Amino acid sequence: MRYVNQPIRKTDAMSLVTGKPVYTDDIAPKDSLIVKVLRSPYANAWVEDIKTGNAARVSGIVCVLTYKDVPQRRFTLAGQTAPEMSPDDRLILDRHVRFVGDAVAIVAGETEAAVDKALKRIKVEYRVETPVFDIHKAKDNPIVIHPEDDWKLKIPLGGDNRRNLCASNVEEKGNIEEVLAGCKYTVEHTYHTKANQQTMMETFRAACYLDHFGRLNVISSTQVPFHVRRILGNALDIPASKVRVIKPRIGGGFGAKQTAVCEIYPAIVTWMTGRPSKIVYSRYESQICSSPRHEMEITVRAGADENGIVKAIDVYTLSNTGAYGEHSSTTVGLTGHKSIALYRNLDAYRFSFDVVYTNTQSAGAYRGYGATQGINAVESAINELAHKMGMDPVRIRELNMPIEGGPLPAYGDVPFATSCTMDRCMARAKKMMDWDAKYPCRDMGNGKVRGVGVAMAMQGSSIGGIDVGGADIKLNEDGSYTLGLGCTDMGTGCDTILAQIAAECLETPMNNIAVFGVDTDISPYDSGSYASATTYTTGTAVMQACESMREKICALGASMLETEPDQVMFDGAFVSDGEKKVSLQEIALKGTCGCSQELQVVRSYSSPISPPPFMVGMAEVEVDKETGTVEMLDFVAVVDCGTPINPNLARVQTEGGVAQGIGMALFEDVQYSENGKMRNNSFMQYKIPSRMDIGKIRVEFESSYEPSGPFGAKSIGELVIDTPCPAIAEAVYNATGVRVRELPITPEKVAMGILADQSENSLCR
Repeated sequence: MRYVNQPIRKTDAMSLVTGKPVYTDDIAPKDSLIVKVLRSPYANAWVEDIKTGNAARVSGIVCVLTYKDVPQRRFTLAGQTAPEMSPDDRLILDRHVRFVGDAVAIVAGETEAAVDKALKRIKVEYRVETPVFDIHKAKDNPIVIHPEDDWKLKIPLGGDNRRNLCASNVEEKGNIEEVLAGCKYTVEHTYHTKANQQTMMETFRAACYLDHFGRLNVISSTQVPFHVRRILGNALDIPASKVRVIKPRIGGGFGAKQTAVCEIYPAIVTWMTGRPSKIVYSRYESQICSSPRHEMEITVRAGADENGIVKAIDVYTLSNTGAYGEHSSTTVGLTGHKSIALYRNLDAYRFSFDVVYTNTQSAGAYRGYGATQGINAVESAINELAHKMGMDPVRIRELNMPIEGGPLPAYGDVPFATSCTMDRCMARAKKMMDWDAKYPCRDMGNGKVRGVGVAMAMQGSSIGGIDVGGADIKLNEDGSYTLGLGCTDMGTGCDTILAQIAAECLETPMNNIAVFGVDTDISPYDSGSYASATTYTTGTAVMQACESMREKICALGASMLETEPDQVMFDGAFVSDGEKKVSLQEIALKGTCGCSQELQVVRSYSSPISPPPFMVGMAEVEVDKETGTVEMLDFVAVVDCGTPINPNLARVQTEGGVAQGIGMALFEDVQYSENGKMRNNSFMQYKIPSRMDIGKIRVEFESSYEPSGPFGAKSIGELVIDTPCPAIAEAVYNATGVRVRELPITPEKVAMGILADQSENSLCR
């Protein structure tokens, strides 16, 4: 193939590295009002009185808005395809504030200095109530976080706001208790993953203006432009037809921008004043009032027979959605569906969950979307089960891993693996890591011990039967093509990848295809960039659109050659009947003159299934047993993402996801004070790994061919963050004998564990 499976450079690479104005703040109207939000200092309180007169009198202030001034219609900020599973539990501004950082008032002014001055002059009288922070005490607590009568859950998912419960469910197959009782080896442990911030380079930001038709135009750094249009229509209580969303280049998202965190504030200002406005979150705001990963506590029971065949897995997830319910019921589902399915020989499984409200920052989407927490728990439990059996953790996976054509228990999106090279991934990772020589550990002297660990993972490729990809291909009069997309390139390179697919299908050079970003007025509908959907779902839409375009080109070319379409061939440059030919440029020009055949195709695609990509990760760490310090030395990642459309971009996706997983495993630790104030409100307190912290990351691919994907492709974006946490936890255990079941694995936890059990359990003595 000429373009597919080739390491093509990103189409926007030079614009980005040369600093061209491509981001939201670069193209926001220059006369925009500056918008900022006054935020609650209390975790649970009611606004009894709010005085804004002094603030409004500050020179340059255009408006000060409180709950009295905005629509009182509940909505959700979750950017997901209908049917919306998150509860309608928000107002633009509410009397009841539910976490430290919740919005109390909106101020808009001519200058940032004026707005900052006005914010200080707003006087608020609060009635402070006792907050609920502990996820174990939230359910059925007498303190109700959402006591309102108009709380609404459109899909019955076991939620009950009077019980502080966003969602609750049990899925079961077989008799889990009976099968576990019959297993020779069993384990039961609880694993705790903290909230994590996505920490993308570009913070949340949006700009708004009214056009000459009186429509609200929104320029937003978002992953979900079409959902933002719907969300703003709901919140402002106006028709979605009155809202247009334009998505420029995004400086990173990682799921954070699948929630409409900030767009509502400039939108209401512009709608009420008629003036352009913009909001740019500081890093402080992005830390304390955004949409981090859900904190989860997951209890796993697993059992195996005497031969190492895993027969039963029971997963219970307790998830903390925080003050609001965005993505609450959807993230929790992946904790079981993407982890239990890794073990094909199960006679029984059970997956149950509760998602609770607390008075902490509202959680949302983050790369991995619940699967990261679930896979950490299940893979850690399987590692512990292997040790109990005296079996190599690689071997227990070889006996139980998914195989092509084999079942995927609890994974409802597809009952069996339509494409899978997990066995080859494991074999290659084992060889790359030199597993047999390094397992379980090596004493390096001077109190330093090196250990290795393993984990495997699967994710999905879009949400089967729900997500929609859209593509619009148009032949221009000079023989070039314009590719219109509704999905969002947030640095992943999807504009490049989809142009590669189009170039391959149309047999035309990449530079002959102009890709334009999302504008909800003119782009084809697309669910957005989340759920690992873009290459798989939108890529299929592009491929189908290009196939139809070829048919149109052949039909018009055949008429120009005075023959039938089935008598001609198209090679990307000419339509020929074997004797005569007509060029693409001639056909394109003919399409503009006296022609009734439009040379434009719009296609939408929704896959009925979600074929999972697979991955094996192996970690090598060095632990200083005196201090507990863990140093990452090497991480091996072998991925089955079907056919990699662009191996270079797939590689950097993998490297980035692994680096984020290392951060989650070793460094990132969201902490709250006793009053609910986040302590980690800057990069001085919230540690993310630098290049010096991640060691060597080595990536290889073991390609399969997915028949339902474009050119055999599956997804890769989320999968790659899922293995570092359990693999590193296992490596630390093998080096020290200390099993850390609460992330992050800090030096304090390791050192205290060693002191508590002076290497009694260590495998290196």
